[in-house]
Amino acid sequence: MTQSEPATVLGTHDVFNQPGLRGARDLWADDRPLREAAIAAGAQQDVLASAGQVYGSETILQAAEDAQRDLPRLKLFDRGGRRLDEVEFHPGYHAVMQAGLGAGFARVAWDGTPGGHATHAALVYMQMQTEPGAGCPMTMTYAAVPALRHDKTLYETWAPKLMSGIYDPSTRPIAQKQGATLGMAMTEKQGGSDVRANTTRAVRDGEAYRLTGHKWFCSAPMCDGFLTLAQAEGGLTCFLVPRWLEGERNGIRLQRLKNKLGNHANASSEIEYHNALAYRLGEEGAGVRTIIEMVHHTRLDTAIAPAALMRAAIAEAHHWVSHRSVFQRRLIDQPLMREVLADLTLDMEGALAVSMFLASAYDRDDKESRALARIGVALAKYLSNKRCIPVVGEALEVLGGVGYVEDTPMPMLYREAPLNSIWEGSGNVICLDILRTLAREPLAAEVLAEVLDTARGRDSRYDAALEAHRQRWPASPTEAEARWFAESLGNLLTSAALMQTAPDAVVSGYVTSRVAQDRGQMAGTVAGLDAAAILSRLDP
Repeated sequence: MTQSEPATVLGTHDVFNQPGLRGARDLWADDRPLREAAIAAGAQQDVLASAGQVYGSETILQAAEDAQRDLPRLKLFDRGGRRLDEVEFHPGYHAVMQAGLGAGFARVAWDGTPGGHATHAALVYMQMQTEPGAGCPMTMTYAAVPALRHDKTLYETWAPKLMSGIYDPSTRPIAQKQGATLGMAMTEKQGGSDVRANTTRAVRDGEAYRLTGHKWFCSAPMCDGFLTLAQAEGGLTCFLVPRWLEGERNGIRLQRLKNKLGNHANASSEIEYHNALAYRLGEEGAGVRTIIEMVHHTRLDTAIAPAALMRAAIAEAHHWVSHRSVFQRRLIDQPLMREVLADLTLDMEGALAVSMFLASAYDRDDKESRALARIGVALAKYLSNKRCIPVVGEALEVLGGVGYVEDTPMPMLYREAPLNSIWEGSGNVICLDILRTLAREPLAAEVLAEVLDTARGRDSRYDAALEAHRQRWPASPTEAEARWFAESLGNLLTSAALMQTAPDAVVSGYVTSRVAQDRGQMAGTVAGLDAAAILSRLDP
């Protein structure tokens, strides 16, 4: 049956010069920069080709919109006053979760197939363009797998369920489920990023422990378990807290759902542990050292997520200007508009290229690659997320007033833009971590220098900027200069990554504006870009 088109003759006026809806799209086949970066990183093209069709399908796009509009509801009690401590989601949320896990979001990095982390990163990139909130529990499920290796029994019990590709939202213990998700509950009111200040207490109970305390942020409270930190007799320790027990509910009490700026489909919450059963992961007193592997992998996702948000916003803006005319010319044909869009696209291309380059380092098991991933992902997370907010804001402005209206995805993308800069370490925390890593791990500094040196010779302005950086900071900078240092180093690393996959127009444009700093302070205040070549990469 052919669907009737909306009416355009409305009596008082006719509707014209309004771009049509974008509709279904292929997030893999229509994205040339993604394909180039993913193939260079060794990602699994068949997996991504299939996922691109699913993520861009009408079904998942509508499910995502439903999940963002019909928000999670807290269900503390049943009608008889018995505690439930559950969250109720719109079916669209569950559909997005099944699509993501079914595509391999939490599995492909660990199933032994080459290019697993690069494939995972590309899946994150596509997921975050459709429904970012559901990405939170899936990212944590993916990142929990290496942390679980600290305990053989817990790994054998949980890891196969986390990697199953099956989404099972039922309220049953892990032994009765084919698939599971795993979240985190770290932050407390008094400490924030300083988890060593946590006061949640852990007391032995046979082979297990009992936890009592409050967690200020629990990112996804309907996960089947949580990795958490608590003070045991031997110091701050990592624990796995199962959500559901045999025949009873664990002592996890939901206090409230966070009323957040964005990430609305995800039910971030406050929780309390009331004598909750927990299993130790790693040694007592080694909590931070145990959990750091999970944090390291969540950082990969927070590094590529801003590239996805920028891509989604720029794609909407590009569609608008390609189908709307002002002053007798299409917007896309007007020089200033082209310059602005091309300039925005450089930030998106840079964030994508550097994240996929680093994802390939995650896939290699030698010590040099691990060191590169450790320092590189912090630089990429910092730089790309700081760029994300103004890029999405400028793309929103391209649509004019309609971009400020919830009928478009632009408000959602704008609200989402600050999140990944905060998650797993805000800007200052990341910059200080960069300084600590370079000071404590000489190999990280060595492999990063090798990557930057390998890029020499393609653009003299890059070469000059690299030399100027090293002259400005021959040794580790002071804390007060940590952001300047991280921005400079991040731009150089991004340039080096672009040189491996991007065409000359993108590389030259990025070096001109971000490395040589031959530009003003706002988007579009740069001359000499090959706008035609850059914008052609946005065309499906």
